[in-house]
Amino acid sequence: MHSKAQAPSSPLFTMLLTAVVAALTITLAVTPALAQNSVPPTAVQAAKMPQFASRLAHPARRLLPPKAQLSQRGKPRRGPLDSTTIYENGPANGNVDAWTINYGFVVSDTFNLAAGESNVIGLTFAAWLFPGDTVTSVEISITSGANGGTSYFDQTVNVTQGNCTGNQYGYNVCTVTASSNVSLPSSGTYWVNLQNASVPSGDPVYWDENSGVGCQSPGCPSQAADNSIGSIPSESFTILGEACGDECPTPCFNEQSQNGFRVIHDFSGGADGRYQYGGVNIDQAGNLYGSDCDSDECGGINFYKLSRSGQNWTTSTLYHGVGNLTAPTIGPDGSLYGSSFSYDDVYSLRPSPSACLTGSCPWMRTEIYSFPGAQPTGFVTFDQAGNLYGTTRLGGGGSCDNGYSGCGSVYKLTPSNGGWMERDLYAWTGTRNTVEPIALLVGIDGNLYGRTNAGGAYGDGSVYQLVPSGGGWVQNVLYSFPYPQDLPEGWDPPAFSLIQDSAGNLYGPAAEGGSGFPHGIIFMLSPNNGTWTFSIIRHNNSSGDLFNNLAMDAAGNLYGTGGLGVQFGCGFSSWCYSYIYRLMHSSDGWQFSTPIYFSGQLFDAAGQVSLDGNGSLYGTTIVCGRYGYGTVWQYSP
Repeated sequence: MHSKAQAPSSPLFTMLLTAVVAALTITLAVTPALAQNSVPPTAVQAAKMPQFASRLAHPARRLLPPKAQLSQRGKPRRGPLDSTTIYENGPANGNVDAWTINYGFVVSDTFNLAAGESNVIGLTFAAWLFPGDTVTSVEISITSGANGGTSYFDQTVNVTQGNCTGNQYGYNVCTVTASSNVSLPSSGTYWVNLQNASVPSGDPVYWDENSGVGCQSPGCPSQAADNSIGSIPSESFTILGEACGDECPTPCFNEQSQNGFRVIHDFSGGADGRYQYGGVNIDQAGNLYGSDCDSDECGGINFYKLSRSGQNWTTSTLYHGVGNLTAPTIGPDGSLYGSSFSYDDVYSLRPSPSACLTGSCPWMRTEIYSFPGAQPTGFVTFDQAGNLYGTTRLGGGGSCDNGYSGCGSVYKLTPSNGGWMERDLYAWTGTRNTVEPIALLVGIDGNLYGRTNAGGAYGDGSVYQLVPSGGGWVQNVLYSFPYPQDLPEGWDPPAFSLIQDSAGNLYGPAAEGGSGFPHGIIFMLSPNNGTWTFSIIRHNNSSGDLFNNLAMDAAGNLYGTGGLGVQFGCGFSSWCYSYIYRLMHSSDGWQFSTPIYFSGQLFDAAGQVSLDGNGSLYGTTIVCGRYGYGTVWQYSP
């Protein structure tokens, strides 16, 4: 008889059998995953795989066209349109990497909606494709989280494709546009998710990565995630919304028709603030700094920075707290300085050293001197030795009939043993309620020069000089502004309204005055053997025209903003107009021109204007813009 074979029962055999079964189990488990993930998550990884590399042309170097050609940029709001951009995460890059949006991969990015923007009607993004491929459809969803949470829209939609160009990896980078119709419940942050992109060949499709470079929208750059990896750099895309017609925020101007002019930031009224009364200041690296309100009531002040990245600008909020609505002064150490009317102090703003150790660098506010009850005016300035100067509306110790301890003062703060030592250089006295000092500069001769909004020989303002003498300072009134209805000069100057050229001449605008009240003027005060000669270098010819603050370029030409109501705000009336003006110094005198003119539009320019080393002029608008909360603009002649 033959007996059945018995399985060996030795411990060694048992261990071998267990290992074989485990290996088979792992193989069976892994094989489907390998098949599913034969397409990697990014286009650059795919280009290195033999099965894909053979299909991609690899030229020695193929440059993309300008980024703007790859981005289906929406139009800014200016009247009834079919669609308008409500969020843009920056133009296509096309040469860094791109993320797979089919073969089971889902890529998600955030976008922000401002108040009143609820209807999303389209999406444009840049896709990397194998040569010859055309995207026909893609599944789009809008959710409260990365590919999850509350779903507000989820559909596979047909798309159109255009503007294709090759990149250095051999892919075609194309603009893809999809239509949708979704009404979102409120303003805030949402996620747009792309997946199941379809091409007739069945090839992978990739969403272009740009890391949000060039994004000008609130909430930039977007957060992004891949369902197989987690957080990733953000992609290039634009969200289109339904035009708002008569309910659109009032535009500043048609910037596309203005040669050399563009808006570099539209304030949203959210975290980046609103109402740019103070203008901007510029550092040696070309970064812009300003301050604005955190709400309609302006209960707090946001300090912001705009940094250039190629042709684009990135906006960041540095600090939220108290201050004055003036452009902060950039100190010799790179910190920001100003004074607070609310807190009666002078302060500095700089990155917090302890926070920077953790990888982020929020800014901190440090009080460097307090003036209880003195109401510092906001603006401060430095001399070459690092001493700080400013003015107060009250205090100073001088005799004054307003019941306070003084009619205002000019002060000096000197660095001393890690702190600051304060000294009042001059205190006004008089019988008027206030002298209202509003402008101060350190002259090329080391003397101080300033302006007042009241006081002087006629009580309507003056230009003065402070000269060190012995142990104190002596004030010389260089010019007193007569009342403009009586005499042909000017009064009521705006802040930042006194500048000096290399020859020692002083220049400033006057909001009203001139040969016919209430026309504005620009004046010059020239030193002449111990005396000063006053002259008007520009009259405004239209009744009600005003000139605002000045900047001077290296050639001695003057730039500023002007128009009807630019200092006081002209509301939303259709007859408001304004302009950027230029006064060029020539042998024939001063030649006035308005290279940027905004007829019939609300510009409402205000605050400080600044010139960079290349001759580009920067400034702000109080309101208007894409969201109605103001802008920062650039003009490059």
